[in-house]
Amino acid sequence: MLLRQLEYLSALAREGHFGRAAQACHVSQPALSAAIRKLEAELDIQIVQRGQRFEGFTPEGKQVLQWAHRILAEQDAMRHELDRMRGGLSGVLRIGAIPTAITLASLLTSPLAERHPNVRVSIESLSSREIVQRLAEFDLDIGMTYVDGEPLGTVRVVPLYRERYLLLTSVDGAFADRESVGWAELADTPLVMLSSVMQNRRILDRTFGEAGVTVTPSIEADTVSAIYAHVGTRRWSSVIAHAWLHVFGVPDGLRVVPLKRPRREHQVGLVLADRDPEPMLARALLDTAHRVDVQATLDDLMRRYLS
Repeated sequence: MLLRQLEYLSALAREGHFGRAAQACHVSQPALSAAIRKLEAELDIQIVQRGQRFEGFTPEGKQVLQWAHRILAEQDAMRHELDRMRGGLSGVLRIGAIPTAITLASLLTSPLAERHPNVRVSIESLSSREIVQRLAEFDLDIGMTYVDGEPLGTVRVVPLYRERYLLLTSVDGAFADRESVGWAELADTPLVMLSSVMQNRRILDRTFGEAGVTVTPSIEADTVSAIYAHVGTRRWSSVIAHAWLHVFGVPDGLRVVPLKRPRREHQVGLVLADRDPEPMLARALLDTAHRVDVQATLDDLMRRYLS
C-alpha cells in the first residue's frame, strides 16, 4: 500500500468527484482511478461505490478512509518533527474558526509567525459542527470554536476567552443613550444576525428564549462583515460578540450598548484532536496561546469602546 494511494482516496472524499480529485492531486483521472482500484485489490474489498459518477464509499471504504486520514496525518507529524530537529518548524498549519472568533486569529498567528517564520497558516471560516467533523477526519490541525456548548467529541481544549454581547446600533437609535439593554427589549427591533447554522446564532436564540421572547431577524448572513455592512446603513441593529471589535471596532454613526449578562456565558477556545504524539504545528500554536492573554485584550477593547 502506497501513501500516494491514500492521498488519492483522501482527495476523492474531499472533492466528491473523480475529476476534481485527480486535478487536486496533479494526476490524470485514469491514473487516480487505477490507483484506487489497485488499493481495492490489495485489500480485497470494494472501497468506492461507482455508477456513472462517484456515489460515495462502501462501509468498508469508510473505514479505510478513516485510517487513510490518520496515516496521512501521522506522516505530516513525522515531517514536522524532523523539521524541528533540523532547526525549525515548517509546513502548513490548518485552522478552522467559527465566524465569531476568526477576527481574533491574528492575535495568535502573528506571534506564531515571529517565532516560526517558515510555518504557513491556512484559515477557514467554518461552523462549529464542521470543525468537529474535520478534526475527526484529520482534515484540520486545530479549531477555534465554542468549548463548553455543543458536543466536541474527543478533543483537547485550551480556553481563550468568555464571549460577551453588545447591541450594535445607530447613534440615533432607540437604545443608543442607554447604559445597558435587556434581551426582551429587542423583540421588535429590526436585527441582522448570523444564520441558524452557526452556533453563535443558536446561543443567541436560546438567550432570547430565556428572556421570554422569540426574535426573527430581518436579515441573516454567514459573515461578520456582512452584518457590519447592513448595520452601517443605520436601518438595522445587531447583537454582536465583543471579539468582533478587534477588527471592526465601532464605525462612524454607530455605537455599542452592553446587553445584560445572560445566565450562561460561553467560552471560546482552541480544540485539537486528542492524539499522541501531539502534532508539532498545533503544539506551536498552543504554546503561543499560553503566552497571549486574549481575554485581557478583549476586556481592554470593551472599556475603550464603552467609555
